[in-house]
Amino acid sequence: MVKKIHKTFIISNEYVQQRLDQTLAKLMPDYSRTQIKEWITSGCILVNDQVAPSKFRLKGNEKITIEIHLLPQTQVEPQPIPLSIVYEDSELLIINKPASLVVHPGAGNRDQTLLNALLFHDSTLAELPRAGILHRLDKNTTGLLVIAKTAKSLKNLASQLKNHTLLREYQAVVYGNIISGGTIRAPIGRHPIQRKRMAVIETAKPAITHYRVIEKFRAHTLLKVQLETGRTHQIRVHMAHLYHPIVGDTTYGGRIQFAKQSTPALIQTLQQFKRQALHAYAIELTHPALHKVMRWQADLPHDMQELIQQLREDRDLHST
Repeated sequence: MVKKIHKTFIISNEYVQQRLDQTLAKLMPDYSRTQIKEWITSGCILVNDQVAPSKFRLKGNEKITIEIHLLPQTQVEPQPIPLSIVYEDSELLIINKPASLVVHPGAGNRDQTLLNALLFHDSTLAELPRAGILHRLDKNTTGLLVIAKTAKSLKNLASQLKNHTLLREYQAVVYGNIISGGTIRAPIGRHPIQRKRMAVIETAKPAITHYRVIEKFRAHTLLKVQLETGRTHQIRVHMAHLYHPIVGDTTYGGRIQFAKQSTPALIQTLQQFKRQALHAYAIELTHPALHKVMRWQADLPHDMQELIQQLREDRDLHST
């Protein structure tokens, strides 16, 4: 089903000398400025029946005509994939993503993704960009994701994400002994040679990661990690940059590490841990309609619980 948006505005004097995109963002508060810019560029928005750039300065009394057909994401098929729903109401959805589930279709993963599952769960999400998915988790990272269910909520939550008021907290098991918490400020961009990898590059976009120690083991550390920015693979790249890569990270982690005389059970667990030991365990945001701060948490998945248990047993065995 195609959703149509047809609007006409006559620009009043209060918007004189303001940019076209800025003005429309105020006149159409349910839609993001990015979305509005796309519509302007594609010719869906006309000024006095003429195409104008986003930065066009208004003089007053212009007629703005908006004619948009929002096409559903027909290229992405709804698929009956089970979802672990932590919370849902008319405005948003909180999902606990398992390992191996890809968020968006792409090369090598054309279907069986979270997006396919969301379209099956709620067909109206097809009217939103990326079916309302606000942010990503890597394929083998587990934990909480926020999905907006209306255009207004998508814009509100995207603003919270941009302004760092939507908090995302992770737990990670890393190699090595970290003495205390800290902050990593290192810009991240696409690796200049290995294009599937990210890397710390001085000319790239800023990236900030905060971390603190939850528990120490003989040759590993359990961390709480909080993102201030949201670059691709940010936690994985930053921890490797700190020389404390995440356990199981085959892209950034290097060789398996363990202390001398580690228990056979711990060595086996480390050898068999084939994904990054990283879990998005908490999300905190201001509900876009209720206007109150809400928080959700998801327990560590079984494989990370087992890993931590083996690390504790190994530590306790050698502390006596």
